[in-house]
Amino acid sequence: MTCRSSTPSYRVVDVTGVVEVVGEGVSRFSVGDRVLAWNGVPSGGLAEYALVQDAPSAALRPATLGPAESAGLPTAALTAAALIDEATPRADEKVLVVGASGGAGSFAVQLAKQTGAKVLATARTDEEDLLRRLGADATVDYRTSDVTAEALRWAPGGVDVVIDLTHAGPALTGAAAAARPGGRLVSPLMGPPAFDRGVTAVYTGTRTPPGQLEALAVQTAEGRLRVEIGARYSFTDAPQALADYAHKHLHGKVVITF
Repeated sequence: MTCRSSTPSYRVVDVTGVVEVVGEGVSRFSVGDRVLAWNGVPSGGLAEYALVQDAPSAALRPATLGPAESAGLPTAALTAAALIDEATPRADEKVLVVGASGGAGSFAVQLAKQTGAKVLATARTDEEDLLRRLGADATVDYRTSDVTAEALRWAPGGVDVVIDLTHAGPALTGAAAAARPGGRLVSPLMGPPAFDRGVTAVYTGTRTPPGQLEALAVQTAEGRLRVEIGARYSFTDAPQALADYAHKHLHGKVVITF
């Protein structure tokens, strides 16, 4: 299936656009459909035309969902959904989200809050209002505070769940220390299989269960999820977009528009 890509994301595996041609055997999509997709883009995403697989990694774009929000959705939201599925936070449990102002982190905050959990989010002081709008009950500035100590003050005895989108390997030990005995840590990065005090660890990446991307897109179109876009660039400024992402602190997602 080939679609004209109107707003690919900087990661070049997130795209949205209009279907121009469908391949043999494609039944879910038709010419003229507006779609969004993740990782079914073997041709890359920073292009006017992208090859998209007819797979659960692609979905129809709701009519009320704008192209920029659609381009910023797939990888970040699917990753966050996978983390929440593994973390299984429950109502009134306390969840620490490390790296909450990033693309996946901003969705993790929202999806954790949907379960009824209480959420402590790490972010810079100037991002506190943003994280609270996304549902965080409290924030801690990781630049000026000891996150583990602040988490233990917020949840004496430790949080039930740690979702860490920032650290890997031994560096996860600090975040795990914020969990209660027998608590849970989930991360898209690799690390120890378990931590002290019976804290368990699960590592998972972006997943595309059938219907998941469609459901996330519908939630976003209905206003139940928000795609936080930190910066927008035209296609001619794509090199600058990549450079800014690499060297600047940009919250949420970066999108490039044709």
